[in-house]
Amino acid sequence: MRLTVAQALVRFLAAQHSERDGVRRRLVDAVWGIFGHGNVAGLGQALLEERQRMRFLQGRNEQAMVHAATGFSRHSNRLRVQAVTTSIGPGATNLVTGAALATVNRLPVLLLPGDTFAGRPAEPVLQQLESPVAGDISVNDCLRPVSRYFDRITRPEQLIPAALRAMRVLTDPADTGAVTLALPQDVQAEAYDWPVEFFAERTWHVRRPPAEPAALAAIAAALRTARRPLLVAGGGVRYAEAEAALATFAEATGVPVATTQAGKGALPGDHEQEVGGIGHTGTEVAAELARTADLVLGVGTRWSDFTTASHTLFAHPGVRFVNLNVAAPDSAKLAALPLVADARAGLEALTEELAGHRVDADYLAEYRAGRAEADRQTAELCAAPGPDARPTQAQLLGELRAQLTPEDVIVNAAGSLPGDLHRHWRADNSRQYHLEYGYSCMGYEIPAALGVKLASPGAGVWALVGDGTYLMLPGELVTAVQEGLDIRLVLVQNHGYASIGGLSEATGGERFGTDYRYRDAEGGYTGDPLPVDLAANAASLGLTVRRAATVGELREALAAARTATGPFCVYVETGPPAAGGPAPAAWWDVPVAEVAARPAARAARTEYERRVADRVRHL
Repeated sequence: MRLTVAQALVRFLAAQHSERDGVRRRLVDAVWGIFGHGNVAGLGQALLEERQRMRFLQGRNEQAMVHAATGFSRHSNRLRVQAVTTSIGPGATNLVTGAALATVNRLPVLLLPGDTFAGRPAEPVLQQLESPVAGDISVNDCLRPVSRYFDRITRPEQLIPAALRAMRVLTDPADTGAVTLALPQDVQAEAYDWPVEFFAERTWHVRRPPAEPAALAAIAAALRTARRPLLVAGGGVRYAEAEAALATFAEATGVPVATTQAGKGALPGDHEQEVGGIGHTGTEVAAELARTADLVLGVGTRWSDFTTASHTLFAHPGVRFVNLNVAAPDSAKLAALPLVADARAGLEALTEELAGHRVDADYLAEYRAGRAEADRQTAELCAAPGPDARPTQAQLLGELRAQLTPEDVIVNAAGSLPGDLHRHWRADNSRQYHLEYGYSCMGYEIPAALGVKLASPGAGVWALVGDGTYLMLPGELVTAVQEGLDIRLVLVQNHGYASIGGLSEATGGERFGTDYRYRDAEGGYTGDPLPVDLAANAASLGLTVRRAATVGELREALAAARTATGPFCVYVETGPPAAGGPAPAAWWDVPVAEVAARPAARAARTEYERRVADRVRHL
């Protein structure tokens, strides 16, 4: 079959499917794109010609397109993906941040950047990077370290093995992330006689590796002897669709379950064994259980520093770790007993192996009392004082939580909101809570909300966005308007980088450079707030906007957003945090200046040295 390379690639992608547990689905749902000279005549023409086979989505920013595709794959539990095509030069390098986010979070996305001429007929072409030491380097090589698989297609026939390898990585639960196929613009347009078999429908089985009997027996024996076990559920529980297996295990054994940001909702927030978020942004009850745990069972977590409190949280002198993870490197972290298996298969096998075993009643009563106290603190902090008051951020979350149903989805990423959400949000299920914190990437929320909506058209999708994030990547709101996607944007105005401002203050930086204010006479930013009207900006992009200055107006605006057709924005300026709010449940290591002239930095260094002494190396 004689086709161009670009036409062949699009036709190939349209024929790929994934399958798990007997359910088959199309693998590559759509291609996002912004066209330039590196892809307009190749993939652009191919997507036009094959538009009945492959849906095209027009983006506004290349990084945002990757975020949208990543949000889609996460909400699809990594069983469906979207692709992104760009031109060469800045279009390609704009992919790097999105690719890093996808790979860090183990989320599959297919990147198809244009590249300079393989035939080199006239160099340098527009936007080409010239290297004095290698003729085959292009800016696309920036994508190598942030891709799980990378290839450059310099001849048509190379596409066949490269495309097959790309699909293998996209559907591998232990080895997925961003996959990049760099496509020189002359090769995209080159014709080739393709074997018809290349376009036959293929189904890629997404495996569920079972637990190895010997490892299972050793881990069950360790759990039987533990007096204060704690289970930490990560994103792997969600991607394996292991929520029911987790609930069965927790109910049978009585082991309390704390959750990472990616794992939140793995147990419903009102489940008796759920004790809230773990780590720096988690609940105090989960932190206290972690400090005294003699055995910690990690399920589907990669143990980031926020989860371990920079290795200061698990302080019991004899603590042992057990890791159930589909990825072998993660299963071996913290010198753990490893159980390399699918989360659902492993939990089901552990439950059977531990039949009849249950933690002591005193331990059950202890952590349930701690959870009740955490719920009381949350209710107090999130309760609005009255309809005429200006809401704090926690009170905003309380009002939003009252509006959401189990079918709704909240989308958030970096800033101060993740901390409040991890500690105070009670998720009905794992699909309701979509928070990117592996890469903590500002700008993720709006495009990811589009991806979530495309993955689940019937869900109510709420993007929680601070002013700092909004200013970075608001452009895909235009895409939401163009596509008629009913996303709800909750835009929180707090005049700067609230999260980093707090971190700056805690580490002796005195909030320098973190507020959005006019410059003062001494060179800082302590003047009046900037007269920026983000609500007017959102309206100018095509959204319906409701401003909310009080709790009463916020309730009305959220209710209006719930029933709105088309993209809708609730703009709210929050007040300062409530006095007496809880301090972080656990520490996070951000090194402080060892020598400094300013008293704030010297005091912060003293506190830093005290806390870093608590670090434990688990060997």
